[in-house]
Amino acid sequence: MAGSDEKVFSGKEVAKHNTRESCWIIVHGKVYDVTDFLDDHPGGSKIILKYAGKDATAEYDPIHPPDAITTHLPPEKHLGRVDPETVEKVEVQITDQEKARQERMANRPPLSEILNLHDFEAIARFVMPEKAWAYYSSAADDEITNRENHAAYHRIWWRPRILRDVTHVDFSTKILGYPSKMPLYITATALGKLGHPDGELNLTRAAAKHGVIQMIPTLASCSFDEIVDNAKPGQVQFLQLYVNKDRSISEKFVRHAEQRGIKALFITVDAPQLGRREKDMRQKFDAEDPAEVTENKQQDKVDRSQGAARAISSFIDPGLDWKDIPWFQKITKMPLILKGVQCWEDALQAYDMGLAGVVLSNHGGRQLDFSRSGIEVLVEVVRELKKQRGLTFPNEKFQLFVDGGVRRANDVLKAIALGATAVGVGRPFLYAFSSYGYEGVDHALNILHDEFEMNMRLLGARNLKEVVPEMVDASSLQSHIVAVPGDRLYDSNYESMQHASLREVKSKM
Repeated sequence: MAGSDEKVFSGKEVAKHNTRESCWIIVHGKVYDVTDFLDDHPGGSKIILKYAGKDATAEYDPIHPPDAITTHLPPEKHLGRVDPETVEKVEVQITDQEKARQERMANRPPLSEILNLHDFEAIARFVMPEKAWAYYSSAADDEITNRENHAAYHRIWWRPRILRDVTHVDFSTKILGYPSKMPLYITATALGKLGHPDGELNLTRAAAKHGVIQMIPTLASCSFDEIVDNAKPGQVQFLQLYVNKDRSISEKFVRHAEQRGIKALFITVDAPQLGRREKDMRQKFDAEDPAEVTENKQQDKVDRSQGAARAISSFIDPGLDWKDIPWFQKITKMPLILKGVQCWEDALQAYDMGLAGVVLSNHGGRQLDFSRSGIEVLVEVVRELKKQRGLTFPNEKFQLFVDGGVRRANDVLKAIALGATAVGVGRPFLYAFSSYGYEGVDHALNILHDEFEMNMRLLGARNLKEVVPEMVDASSLQSHIVAVPGDRLYDSNYESMQHASLREVKSKM
């Protein structure tokens, strides 16, 4: 409806529709009838019914892209707008737990005391809301791959060179032909507003300042256009794509992204179904179901089994196939990269189909547990593509990227030495802005810059072309039981998984 023709409801009228049989909610001043959507909501009906007849904006914003409701509800369910003066305010009750969290937030150390990326994670663990921490930190099943992603770098050792003039070192590079001041990019991570009200915009602004590339996620909390609008003129951005079951939606998104100036499309190929992220899943058991559910004996039908991840991802197409690649090549001129390749055979097929590269990744350990680390797969891919097609790496025409487990510039340089063009860094930047906002990401990138400079000098490498395979000993990389010194900072941040537990037993006394 046009603005002036839009029906205006009073808050009192909306409040009448507060049952499973008639459920209206308010989001950003608009009234929506979600009655028929309750059982289809990926996060279960419980959370919607909690806000039946009320303003759900505060709950909606952190875990939904802004256009989610308008995209998934048919137009006839968009009822109109609400008179803001008449809306019943949802009383926000600050729990003792939240008061304690806010106190911890007030007692954060100054940024000058944050010396490495591990420090951001340590602080974020204490100051983030529990559900946000669970979503960001969780990984699949027993989280073996999550930990292996980091541990794998410990099985690679340096063979540095000496007596080289390293007064000036240059670790800038080009990624898919676009300049980057460091051999890394900010990889796509969903739901930025869970950690900070500005969400992904913290990353956009810091990427511009430091001359690195941001990959925009499909499942950002901020809208795609908002993120692009906040980029500086000439700032390079890539797009990560989850392919929708409705290909017309994906096509529209891809074409729009290209029109907005996005420079490359990274198609996620490792998520035909979500992995079981049990830390996140347990968050769904915190609260009892509202009366609207229990009184109608619906509690056993409510899907509480997947946490925040489930609530945003049901649209992803499990039928995505190699035969779809020519279709993507037809609808866009952007370079296409497959994100989530985990063996040399698939990397070879991607090369043979004319793609621009692959990201060797296991989705941050969040999908198939016991997948190998990206850095281990890198060695295999470099070896086999040289054998099969005579390729050497790094290669401008077919670029290899790695992500997962990186906490130091030292890790990134190991991947560069083994043939990667650049490395994606994700969670550390989430922890940086969750604990300190934009200034946290800015500081994190400054730390990495300083680490690159120091490591380049100590390696005897004046530029990235001098960071070569001969500088590393990766002979133990495939030996998953080899003894290496433990990483005390990483291990101290890792939060052990929990068993199911008894509910609190209340005394009758």
